[in-house]
Amino acid sequence: MTFDEYQSEAAATDKQVGMGKEGMLVPLLGLAGEAGSLLTLYKKWLRDGDSCQIVGERIGEELGDILWYLAAVARRGGINLSDLAERNLRKTRARWLPQATRPHLFDEGFPVTEQLPREFVAEIRDYDEGGRKRTELIINGTHVGNHLTNNAYTDDGYRLHDVFHLSYAVLLGWSPVLRANLRVKRKSNPKTDEVEDGGRAVAIEEGISALVFAYAQEHSFLEGVSVVDWGVLRTCQEMAAHLEVSTRTLYEWEQAILCGYKVWRSVRDNGGGTIKCSLTAREFTYTETVRSLPS
Repeated sequence: MTFDEYQSEAAATDKQVGMGKEGMLVPLLGLAGEAGSLLTLYKKWLRDGDSCQIVGERIGEELGDILWYLAAVARRGGINLSDLAERNLRKTRARWLPQATRPHLFDEGFPVTEQLPREFVAEIRDYDEGGRKRTELIINGTHVGNHLTNNAYTDDGYRLHDVFHLSYAVLLGWSPVLRANLRVKRKSNPKTDEVEDGGRAVAIEEGISALVFAYAQEHSFLEGVSVVDWGVLRTCQEMAAHLEVSTRTLYEWEQAILCGYKVWRSVRDNGGGTIKCSLTAREFTYTETVRSLPS
C-alpha cells in the first residue's frame, strides 16, 4: 500500500466534519493525544521493563493511530502523504548526508583571473603590537586584506576569523570576502559582480561569521562538537538565500563551520599557522605553526 492509497482509504473512516483550517483542530488534538499515549507507553516500558510484554504490539497500534491523524491533518491541508514523505526525505538528506557527487564551483566558466585559486597555502600570523593582538593573512606568500584586531574589550580570538572565510571558500566554494581581498571579482559579468561579489554579499558573509562565532562561544568554540544546531545552520542559509551559495545544503554548511573551527582552534592555540587549502579536493587542514613576525 502506498502513502496516497492509505490516505484515501483512511479518509473514508474520518467522520469529522469540516475541511481546511476550520476542521483542523480535532485531528491536530488527536495527533497530539496519540503522541502523548506513545510517550506514556514508553514511560511504562522504562518503569516496568520486561514485565511490559505487549510493548511491541502497543507501539505499533499507537503509531498507526498517529499515522491516521497525520493523514487527516495532511488531507485538510491539501497535502498528499507521498509528497510530504518525498519533501521530508529531501530535507533530511540535505541536512545529514553528503552529496553523491562533488558540487561544482560557482566561478567555473569564468576567466582564471576571476576564479578563486583552486590550490593555495594560507598563513595566519598572530602577533603582539604594543600590547595589542593583531593578525595578518598571507596567501601564497602575498599579504591579503588588512591586519585585524579583535574589535572587542576582551581577547576572544575573533581577529583570527579570516580562517572562516578560507573555510567557506574551500568547503562551500563561496567567499565574497576572500574574492574581494584576492581581487578576483567576476567583473566580466556585471550582474554577478554586483550581486554575488558586491558589498551586500560581503556584509552577509561577515554577518554569518559573527553569528556563528557568537554561537560557538557558548559551545566551547565547538571543541568536541559534531553537530551544529539546526537553527544556526538554517539562519546561515536564509541570510544568503538570494545568493549562489543558497544551493549548498545544511550538511555542507555544517561541515564548513566545524572544519573551520577545528582549524581556528589550532591557529588560536599555536599563535598562528599554515593552512593547506584545496577547493578541488575540498581539503582544509592545519599543517604547521608559523612563528615569524610580519615584515
